[in-house]
Amino acid sequence: MATDYGYDSGLGFPETVRRHRVPAGLRAPFEGRTWREFGYVLLSLPISIVMFTYAVTMVSLGAGLLVTFLGIPVFAAGLAGCRGLGALERARARGLLGLEVGDPEPLRMRKSGFMAWMGAVLKSGTSWRTLLYSVLHLPWATFSFVVAVNFWVYGWALLTYPLWFWVFPAYVGQDGLQLYGDETHHIYLDNPFEIGVTALVGLLFTLATPWIVRALTMVDRVMVHGLLGPTRLSARVVELESDRGVVVDTAAADLRRIERDLHDGAQARLVALAMDLGLAKEKLTEDPAAAARMVDEAHGEVKTALQELRDLARGIHPAVLTDRGLDAALSAVASRCTVPVQVEVDLPARPAPAIEGIAYFTVSELLQNISKHSRATLAAVDVWRVENRLMLQVVDNGVGGADVSSGSGLAGLAERLDAVDGILVVDSPVGGPTRVTAELPWRGERV
Repeated sequence: MATDYGYDSGLGFPETVRRHRVPAGLRAPFEGRTWREFGYVLLSLPISIVMFTYAVTMVSLGAGLLVTFLGIPVFAAGLAGCRGLGALERARARGLLGLEVGDPEPLRMRKSGFMAWMGAVLKSGTSWRTLLYSVLHLPWATFSFVVAVNFWVYGWALLTYPLWFWVFPAYVGQDGLQLYGDETHHIYLDNPFEIGVTALVGLLFTLATPWIVRALTMVDRVMVHGLLGPTRLSARVVELESDRGVVVDTAAADLRRIERDLHDGAQARLVALAMDLGLAKEKLTEDPAAAARMVDEAHGEVKTALQELRDLARGIHPAVLTDRGLDAALSAVASRCTVPVQVEVDLPARPAPAIEGIAYFTVSELLQNISKHSRATLAAVDVWRVENRLMLQVVDNGVGGADVSSGSGLAGLAERLDAVDGILVVDSPVGGPTRVTAELPWRGERV
């Protein structure tokens, strides 16, 4: 095996590239993956017999007892046992086949107690899919066991025939392995040419067996993934629950930020303003000049407080976005950036307010990152629509090195986009330029 060192085009770090001198077809019979797959096929038959026997016995017993109340608990217990056997099968597939299959959705019980558990087991689709797997897997396990064992045994036996053909004349009383025979005629593999051809046929069987076993286990992978893994709907439910948690956490963080800004900024200034005006009122008759000076200072504080409230309101949802849309709102954001920004918005219509707001804050956050970290001299913002997706792209000629996985603000931005089925892609090699592309689902504005 030779080792080369190349460079990953995406990150620029060296990566090890292994080149085997032996072709894959010749390596396959000796690879660990082949033996693990063969072991999986060997174990499938006894395990499937146990699963089939258990499933059929429990279902038959439960069906026979349905005329009494005991039938339903027996049925539920049988399904629960099938779920446990399904967990064993998933673990076996992970360990021997390297199949990454997630656990199915857990039982959902609105109440506690045996009756609630029994109802949840009977209503769970996972329970019935596991029962179906227990019944269907036995014939397939039997077929794959017979095929794999025969190919494996005959292949190695024929391949090694030159080493043990002497057993026949020495102990069996015949010239060699009998290829054909009847009452008057017999054909034995006993001369060097026939022995060599037999070994060659065994070599072909041996080289083909790993790929046959791999094809057999592909069916097992499909069965485990389709019947024992989570369904697409349940996976989507889990994803939506996770996204809902992100949305709730983001909303709570925004509320805390707004509360902190109000408390530390405008509220503090308004309290100080009230105190100053109270002092000015007291000095109005005694020292009109000092009172006028204090009123003038209070007027400046009012302007500052109004500016802070205006900035805070713009951070919540800018009025220009509501009134004039993304083009004008993004142009306003770009005008406050520390580097020149070219903005181009090409949209046939306005998206839904929620999507429009997320797009605005995404671009705003990216432009803030450019101002703070990029050391760029030029940036560009492009917004367009492709079918049912709203596309955003922010490019700058800065130093690069931005990384979503580093736990920076980009990671939080990616989570926000993911909560609405959006995508954030960052291409930022060290030295620049940086190109951040975001996709959002397009939903038109309601009339």
